[in-house]
Amino acid sequence: METKVLSSGIRFSNLPESYIRPESERPRLSEVSACENVPVIDLGSNHRAQVVNQVGLACKHYGFFQVTNHGVSSELVEKMQSVAHEFFDLPLEEKLKLYSDDPSKTMRLSTSFNVNKEKIHNWRDYLRLHCYPLHKYVPEWPSIPSSFKEIVGMYCTEVRELGFRIQELISESLGLEKDYIKKVLGEQGQHMAVNYYPPCPEPELTYGLPGHTDPNALTILLQDLQVAGLQVLKDGKWVAVNPHPNAFVINIGDQLQALSNGIYKSVWHRAIVNSDMPRLSVASFLCPFDDALISPANGLTGNDGSGAVYREYTYAEYYKKFWSRNLDQEHCLELFKNH
Repeated sequence: METKVLSSGIRFSNLPESYIRPESERPRLSEVSACENVPVIDLGSNHRAQVVNQVGLACKHYGFFQVTNHGVSSELVEKMQSVAHEFFDLPLEEKLKLYSDDPSKTMRLSTSFNVNKEKIHNWRDYLRLHCYPLHKYVPEWPSIPSSFKEIVGMYCTEVRELGFRIQELISESLGLEKDYIKKVLGEQGQHMAVNYYPPCPEPELTYGLPGHTDPNALTILLQDLQVAGLQVLKDGKWVAVNPHPNAFVINIGDQLQALSNGIYKSVWHRAIVNSDMPRLSVASFLCPFDDALISPANGLTGNDGSGAVYREYTYAEYYKKFWSRNLDQEHCLELFKNH
């Protein structure tokens, strides 16, 4: 029988047909080199102006950066990784109780990206959780492993605080008040995707996730330290972002590209798979409040506002558009440009 998820304990000897990308869309792994000079920013530094400057340069030229001394305890990070592994190691029937392919559910285990719509699937399973406010969502989270709710709850709280600190630095780097972004985005939602990429028999033919940008404001990614797999598009070439010890990868999402009037770029990134080892990553997303009005900040659009690249829209409008398309179609932000 065909199982609904890949993390079934069965090792595939061939890649099933429904995962094979057409020739022109394959990852061409042999052409990918390591990203030189990935910005690594020390948030523990006492020189705030310098940190703000580094953040600005990274957002402008890379669309992502790594942060160290970020205030999330290394013990908690280890616990998060180990409870995530425990979850994906559960017996299949236990995991399938949580399976759903309905994207509107606030807690579900699923596979690929949008199984019902896409023609070719991606080699990943993921547990998708809503994380804010915690008291509202924790009750529906997995109760096995027994420590899951407590560990993941603490992790979400610390990562949220980190996200807000980074938003302040990004605001300042644009020459705006430090709480500007936080005010515009309103009571921010928070989601998490715990991604699991099983060993893949033919990694050259498929993706864990194909190239895409994130529809939210900010993504805080915990990479697997043992197994690399994140690649970003830099100067028209895919490059590998190797995990840095005790660091998070911070991705600029579409909403910050719009708020910055296109000065900062929402980074195209993808996940590749390998034939030897499973890979696990934890992506935390900070999202504007549904009714938040997103438009370029006044100070960035010229004196009369005529330089605004994007029109005003609500986040709910954006998110609906994003989910109604395929992941690797043209950039969703293009649909919101001023013509």
